Amino acid sequence: MDILGTILWPFRWIIEAILVSFHWVFTAFGLDTNDGWTWVLSIVGLVLVVRAALIPLFVKQIKSQRKMLEVAPDLQKIQAKYKGKRDQFSREAMTRETMALYGKHGTSPFSSCLPLLFQMPVFFGLFTTLSNAAKEIPGIGLMDKALSESFGQAVIFGSAPLHSSMSTANGNWLVIWIAGIMVVTMTVTQFFLQKQIMSKNISQAVKESPTYRQQQILLYVLPLVFLFSGFAFPLGVTLYWLVSNFWTMGQQFVVIRNMPTPGSPAFAEWEARQAARNARKGIVAPEVMEADEAPKKPQREQPRGKNRAKRGKGKK
Repeated sequence: MDILGTILWPFRWIIEAILVSFHWVFTAFGLDTNDGWTWVLSIVGLVLVVRAALIPLFVKQIKSQRKMLEVAPDLQKIQAKYKGKRDQFSREAMTRETMALYGKHGTSPFSSCLPLLFQMPVFFGLFTTLSNAAKEIPGIGLMDKALSESFGQAVIFGSAPLHSSMSTANGNWLVIWIAGIMVVTMTVTQFFLQKQIMSKNISQAVKESPTYRQQQILLYVLPLVFLFSGFAFPLGVTLYWLVSNFWTMGQQFVVIRNMPTPGSPAFAEWEARQAARNARKGIVAPEVMEADEAPKKPQREQPRGKNRAKRGKGKK
């Protein structure tokens, strides 16, 4: 077994266990064991399990991305401080100050990549499982020879095998059309995911930083990568990634709505919702209460003239 196979082995075992478990459940409800849609539902179940397990990492990723963009102005100052200095002492000092900045804000450039790094072995594990199933090679866990043959021969819409891709369609126009629609939809959803963060959950100060401009480049580059690489993905793998994108869109909407970046449009909307909710409940905002409860200055006593004082004494 090669190094990649050794790394993917535990992920493949877990993938097979989840797929077979959902396959057993759906067949227990009366679905055909060899029907392609039974395996499609099993793949959807795999997405739900994997993405549910990634929720803590996803929340951490959102926070890390927000912090990375927030520290961008300070990071730019450090880079400007050591600009043009190529000696070892300056490079080490720049590295120390950069790491100290990350430590101060509790983030790092790598923490935002954790969910993606965790998903990639699952993604390639599913790719390997489908490829082996297409060759009727038994799995390494619960995917025995019979189930592997069933998975490898499963088709949808009558003649579109789950293991086929646009590059291996061999003139099967149904596979080409289905794969094309799924790849384009996957690309659009990937673009929307990045756009959702950049348009609603980034403050104006961060939008003026170089990091934001780099993020804008990635906004258009990453979907293109998925667009061109998606032609080699089997239908089953493309389905996994597409359903995962839809899950991420909903999950990201909830996180941005409830954990917006201060100073961003999403944060302004969150404050407006909080104010409206407090108004309905009759709760007065703390700043309003402080203004109402501020001590009033005593009214100034009008000075009495000397003549008025004398006349007052005369009357007595």
